[in-house]
Amino acid sequence: MAIIFFGTPVFAVPALEKLISSGEDVVLVVTQPDRTGGRGHRVIPPAVKTAAEKRGLTVVQPEDIRSKDFIKRIESLTPEFIVVVAYGRILPGGILRVPLKGCINLHASLLPRHRGAAPIQWAIISGDEKTGVTTMLMDEGLDTGDILLQREVEIREDDNAATLSERLSAEGAELLVETLRGLRAGGLRPRPQEGEPSYAPVLKKEDGLIDWSLPARTIYNRVRGLYPWPCAYTFHGRKMLKILKVEAVQGKGRPGEVVRRGKDELVVAASTGLIKIKEIQVEGRKPMDIRAFLQGAGREIRVGDRFGRLQDN
Repeated sequence: MAIIFFGTPVFAVPALEKLISSGEDVVLVVTQPDRTGGRGHRVIPPAVKTAAEKRGLTVVQPEDIRSKDFIKRIESLTPEFIVVVAYGRILPGGILRVPLKGCINLHASLLPRHRGAAPIQWAIISGDEKTGVTTMLMDEGLDTGDILLQREVEIREDDNAATLSERLSAEGAELLVETLRGLRAGGLRPRPQEGEPSYAPVLKKEDGLIDWSLPARTIYNRVRGLYPWPCAYTFHGRKMLKILKVEAVQGKGRPGEVVRRGKDELVVAASTGLIKIKEIQVEGRKPMDIRAFLQGAGREIRVGDRFGRLQDN
């Protein structure tokens, strides 16, 4: 029977492709409108749109998913399921009531932990040792629906949001197909979420500003969780520096102060411990390892200099 797929970013692509390769009849793909971005303000289509069109699937990009015309189009397809993977908008009741067997959401956390738009990033930022993927039967709340299946995934010490997202998307694609088969077979029963929920709100660019008064381990987790967007950053003088990869090490100093500086070493103090910077990016330039930075754009940095907010410099 027919499936309608809602999804937008790269994370959702493996789920769409797994549905197709498993023989599911995806009759319509719904994704967010194209956006402009990057240098030259190019028009950038969502990753799901690109993947769907390569497969010859019908794609729609409604500006208003609550419009009567759009809901009528969904209803006319009489879908068995609507599957939602990182679509980016909360579906109204008018859509949730359309499919014969329900709307199934794939969420990148072990619900009820990290409900919301950025569960992968906040799992790393929070210092979690594990996360996972959850399929749930959708309701009108924010990731509050009954759980169908869950699968745990370890957060590795060297993970950032990009590497963890890649593993979770692959696990989630498998779990989604398993969920649909379980529901059809009648052996899978939804169960209410249990435990205290936590939330993973949308990240903003200003969330990347490093607070050097935090412990080194906390800063380390934030750098990992905020990569590749919005990226952790700090200021040296009036120059903004994106901090892409770091290591938390033992030591002490005044928060934000450069305590060691060599040909291939730049170490900054946190409230407890030190941050050894490994990869960095000057605004408007390409990322570089710390040695290349210190020999070029960062050659004026000295021990005793302070990193912090723009107004602190």
